[in-house]
Amino acid sequence: MGKLSIKIIHAADFHIDSPFEALPAEKAALRRREQRELIEKIGSLAKKEAADLILLSGDLLDSDVSYYETGETLEAAFSEIDAKIFISPGNHDYFCRKSPYFYTKFPENVYIFKSSSISCFDIPELNCRVWGAGFTTPLSEPLLSGFSCDNTNMINLMVMHGDLIGDAYNHISEQDIEGSGLDYIALGHIHTFSGILKAGKTAYAYPGCPEGRGFDETGSKGVITGTVGKNGCDLRFVPLGGREYNTLTIDMTGRDDPCAKLGESIPENAHRDIYRVIFTGEYCENIDLSLISESYGDRFFHADFRDHTVRPGDIWQGVEENSLRGVFLGLMKKAFENASCEEKQRIENAVRYALAAIDRREAWRP
Repeated sequence: MGKLSIKIIHAADFHIDSPFEALPAEKAALRRREQRELIEKIGSLAKKEAADLILLSGDLLDSDVSYYETGETLEAAFSEIDAKIFISPGNHDYFCRKSPYFYTKFPENVYIFKSSSISCFDIPELNCRVWGAGFTTPLSEPLLSGFSCDNTNMINLMVMHGDLIGDAYNHISEQDIEGSGLDYIALGHIHTFSGILKAGKTAYAYPGCPEGRGFDETGSKGVITGTVGKNGCDLRFVPLGGREYNTLTIDMTGRDDPCAKLGESIPENAHRDIYRVIFTGEYCENIDLSLISESYGDRFFHADFRDHTVRPGDIWQGVEENSLRGVFLGLMKKAFENASCEEKQRIENAVRYALAAIDRREAWRP
């Protein structure tokens, strides 16, 4: 009788060779080197977990072209990994003749799904069959629709880049997942860990990206590892411990020194991470962000400082104007004067947001 379960690592959306345009050139280059090192982290985790398979579900690379050293790094890192590696190219790193997937000489343990037609690779010693398909252009029609695996005695896995919501990037429905007969579908495309989900008897998940690249990818990032078998999955999320993108909000209401307030608010690990520092609340003058950056910029790997404060008591300025703004403020001020304390705060917040929209300014954040 074949193996009843196998150990996997499931990762996706590395976006190696991202430009990191928001960072200075030197730090952007460092971040690209660190991205390549993520593959070595995966190798170390595979060794620690004694993984049988590594499933890479697309957008391993940020585009269909890449730096030459990236191909060299992948080739060297993959050759040090004992597990078999399966790659499903995504919408960013779709398979084509100019792609590193075409010209890089990968070791024998690496299998790349080079067609948009679903195919499989049998691993008899693991009682396992790995299915997959890859993007060959930046967009893709649904690839899983109507698919059903033909040997349910084996452990059936699929590695695929696709979207459960949108239509342009290989739309995958829960009905398709449930009807597939697969034991686990290793998905890529969504940059946040989805949790381990299930449709019928088929488990599926997005691991999210292994490391953030912007402030839309904040917090801890990582991969999925554990076992998959005919009797279910035992999978967990594992952070990789890379640099994080985080937002730090500094409320200046009632404070008189933004430097002092920031100094006491900087997290312990800020020196290794990228932060957006936002000053909010009421403050008597514009904050000198150049001074803030000069005084505290070196406490972060990189920091983006923003002043979202408002002047105390200035929200009703213009209430007497014969304009849309004046009419709006008049109505809101009347409601404010007749409101409870709790309602007053909500009305103030609503007025601030509305004035930001009228003046086409950055919205104030309470």
